[in-house]
Amino acid sequence: MTATIPQLDLRLATLKTQYAQRTLLPSDCIAQISKRIEQIDRPEIWISRVAQDVLAQRAQELDRLLLAEGEAVFTRLPLFGIPFAVKDNIDVENMATTAGCPAFAYTPTSSAHVVAKLLAAGAILIGKTNLDQFATGLVGTRSPFGAVRNALQPDRVSGGSSSGSAVAVALDLVSFSLGTDTAGSGRVPAGLNDIVGFKPTRGLLSASGMVPACRTLDCISVFARSISNAWAVMQVAAGFDPHDAYSREVPMLPVKTGSYRVAVPKSPEFFGDTQAQRSFEEVLSKLRSLPNIDIREIDFSPFRDAASLLYQGPWVAERLAAVGEFFESHHDAIDPVVAGIIGQGKKFSAVDTFNAHYRLADLKRKAEMILADIDFMIVPTAPTFPSIDDLKEQPVIRNSELGYYTNFVNFFDMAALAIPATQRSDGLPFGITLIGPAGSDHLLADAAQKLTDSIGTNVTSETSVSASPLPFSEATIQIAVVGAHLDGQPLNWQLLECGARLSEATTTSAQYKLHALSGTVPPKPGLERVAHDGKPIALEVWEMPIRHFGKFVANVPSPLAIGTLELSDGRWVKGFLCEPIAIQGATDITHFGGWRAYLDATANARSSGASLTA
Repeated sequence: MTATIPQLDLRLATLKTQYAQRTLLPSDCIAQISKRIEQIDRPEIWISRVAQDVLAQRAQELDRLLLAEGEAVFTRLPLFGIPFAVKDNIDVENMATTAGCPAFAYTPTSSAHVVAKLLAAGAILIGKTNLDQFATGLVGTRSPFGAVRNALQPDRVSGGSSSGSAVAVALDLVSFSLGTDTAGSGRVPAGLNDIVGFKPTRGLLSASGMVPACRTLDCISVFARSISNAWAVMQVAAGFDPHDAYSREVPMLPVKTGSYRVAVPKSPEFFGDTQAQRSFEEVLSKLRSLPNIDIREIDFSPFRDAASLLYQGPWVAERLAAVGEFFESHHDAIDPVVAGIIGQGKKFSAVDTFNAHYRLADLKRKAEMILADIDFMIVPTAPTFPSIDDLKEQPVIRNSELGYYTNFVNFFDMAALAIPATQRSDGLPFGITLIGPAGSDHLLADAAQKLTDSIGTNVTSETSVSASPLPFSEATIQIAVVGAHLDGQPLNWQLLECGARLSEATTTSAQYKLHALSGTVPPKPGLERVAHDGKPIALEVWEMPIRHFGKFVANVPSPLAIGTLELSDGRWVKGFLCEPIAIQGATDITHFGGWRAYLDATANARSSGASLTA
């Protein structure tokens, strides 16, 4: 009889709750994961795993921290006890990096920048995962460590090159994993294994400690079961790294709380896969029925033509540069298909490279004009779903088809988020990808979360990402709000659309009065600074990029104004005040101590039929 495979729920919020309640300790979690890995018996997922004694020691250290610090440990270590995996072209200290080629292997003395940040945040590394050799492929079969089979139907491809990382998440062996993405390696495996794949803006996550494929295009990506889990990892992993020449501080576009303008290909290509075509049509039909979605069909040819440059242009020479002298000295150790692709780099001249860059610039400008008034694109993550046997017959053609909707994204400096969308009639998953301009990472995560709720996908997020922008890497300003802009109140969206995050809930000093203004829609209070008879008034302090401050202030209507408020601890911040003329005849609600308390009292009085008195 086959033993029951442990069904450990590895979602971040669930693990955190279990850890907080002491129904699970990190050591328990790791023990169950180790058992599950053995019982599932998918050795091709892994190239190397952390030794059991090292893994146990790490988990026990976290056990002790939890027992000593309690829930406070979650603030200090936001990924406390969360198991993850790393694609084996990303360095982990004292573990071999093979890039899918044993003869290339080396053992780094330090971890990649992103891996170090994740470990410092309390995450637990389980192992390093299989990949298409030298990250060259979208199929997951080009590895001497074995073809990585699809998590749902093992006769189908898993997608690549980040094959093992995606399947490890899909089979619930880890909570999240790191992949890399040059041409779609962080998205195609997500679509084919029914999980989330986040390809951030290039440079948002450091590539230090990563074996490059095309260094000018590469980025580290994140796989997870939910958008909120992927975003939680991004919150930790993102950030400027001065040791990575391609790292950059990326100004983030804020979220949108109203309608979306969405571009889709006018004549999408599916290479004869009618089930994929029907699935995409089904998803678009659901989206078109939503009141807040404006779908516009666009000419996809600039995106298609740019995609073709990746393997038919001189960028293959960049792959040759990444492998270097090893290509000649160890040619027999390289997968024949991979060697054939990389070897093409020899035929391009410097003139060819410049001409290709000119061509790419022309295509990018055309794409920018097409998307000028678009919030993001939606495309199929993969237009078809080949079997492993299909790959054996036509390895290059089938691989090329899988990159139809992915290859152009890094060329055009865009961000992308692959999410599950529906199920094909043959039971295979079908995914879509949201693609936006550089810096649209938060916008895409928030939009994808809202769309999955609307179209009924199987992506369940435990927490909303709307009010959780990435850590700021630019000048910010603090703004105190006391009424309709409070979290959950009718005008809070104006803060969110300016990229703001909630910093703290506190009060003013005791020199203020609060008044319920008459005739405002929605209802608003007015805050007045007084010389005596004032009280502390509850408020929230929000932090926003200073580049959005002017837009926010421009939307503030009379009689409200932005002035400077004193907080209970003596700090002074910008915030809402009221023109004196509006105070005349307004209801003094100072004794309630804040707008929310006043609204609650009003609602209670209304439901009970009592009158609201001071």
